Amino acid sequence: MQILDGAAVSAHIKEQIRLETVQLKEQTGKAPHLAAVLVGEDPASQVYVGSKVKSCEELGFGSTLVRLDAGISQEALLAEVEKLNANPEINGILVQLPLPKHISADAVINAIHPDKDVDGFHPISQGRMVLGQKTFLPATPYGIMLMLEHYKIDTTGMNCVVVGRSNIVGTPMSILLSRNSNPGNATVTLTHSKTKDLAGFCREADLIIAAIGIPKFIKADMVKDGAIIIDVGINRIEDATRKSGTRLVGDVDFDAVAEKCSYITPVPKGVGPMTICGLMKNTLEAFKLVNK
Repeated sequence: MQILDGAAVSAHIKEQIRLETVQLKEQTGKAPHLAAVLVGEDPASQVYVGSKVKSCEELGFGSTLVRLDAGISQEALLAEVEKLNANPEINGILVQLPLPKHISADAVINAIHPDKDVDGFHPISQGRMVLGQKTFLPATPYGIMLMLEHYKIDTTGMNCVVVGRSNIVGTPMSILLSRNSNPGNATVTLTHSKTKDLAGFCREADLIIAAIGIPKFIKADMVKDGAIIIDVGINRIEDATRKSGTRLVGDVDFDAVAEKCSYITPVPKGVGPMTICGLMKNTLEAFKLVNK
């Protein structure tokens, strides 16, 4: 069993991005600039946004953090997004999800200009992805593809099961793995909470992408020997042995499943750092769109 070390792979890719950013600064006098919008005081969202801002600093990117009160109206939030759209110095925009219940995430995502949609959530970005056209890929699936590429895992002909059908991870992951590319060329089954005999599908899989949002959902008896496991889940559970009283676990029962796998991602330091890598690569490409 080999650990797919997202922290190490991310560090390697980020160094490549940093070096390219140095060259671009010399050529253009500018650097990629990412704007992050944080609505409210959700602790997890603050951590996620903070890690993205820190990555910008490490890479030599500019960053803007727009903090907004949880009670902001949808109209006012859309106005803030439009200001960022109109600012030529800002190349990428992300609005941290989830948003307060009175705000439509779809409306906010749709308001981001597709050329600045570095999260890859806009319908135009998603449509281009489905058609195999050049676009910003959703950051987590993009990061997973970068990880598979880094470890030279050839997915050609693999039976791949994606567990979870969100537009952020599961559905785009199924599209990317079925593309005529490498990684790709897999036979993909997209499963979800309503799938009959989901465990049976998993037992036949050479590659499982677990993104269902349920702690330790994938058990050892759902995994065949030698399978590859990519765990997208980030779940906080109670743990009396920790000072904080909680710990992070994935959607996979890691301790039980790991001994059966050929490769597996840990939680944390697996897919999470790769998601930020995908976001940073998208931001770099957004900068290059307007600074050719």
